[in-house]
Amino acid sequence: MTLPIQLSSSSLREGRWYEYLVRFALGGAATVFTGFISSRYGASIGGLFLALPAIFCASATLIESHEIRRKKEAGLEGKRRGQEAAALDAAGAALGALGMLAFAAVFWILVERSVAGAFAGASLAWLVAAVTGWLARRKLRTRSAQRDRGPAMSRSR
Repeated sequence: MTLPIQLSSSSLREGRWYEYLVRFALGGAATVFTGFISSRYGASIGGLFLALPAIFCASATLIESHEIRRKKEAGLEGKRRGQEAAALDAAGAALGALGMLAFAAVFWILVERSVAGAFAGASLAWLVAAVTGWLARRKLRTRSAQRDRGPAMSRSR
């Protein structure tokens, strides 16, 4: 049985130096912007901006271009595959945002009692939210695929 979640470093080799520079620059700009917001409106408001996926837009477009380039090298167009890969990245970012929301809520509730306890509880909340979201998405996709295949299978008989 294979594990559904795996770590692969192959995408790091596909990146070009300027793509990493774009990610670094956008992430740094978002951090500086958050610093300005924090100094002007306070840490509570600035913290909300830290939850922004600072490099998501750059990441999604880079993923799409990598997939298109990979398919072109194989002699195919690759536009649809690039869009699907970017959409998958977006779904992962949304699940990650839900996990961070759970982390922030639990930490905020528990921090006055114990910082260490708040961190442990918030980390557990993040893990539960992330795994639950991933399992729910997987189940919905499986049901959708079964529903889409059902009538087609009966028509082909």
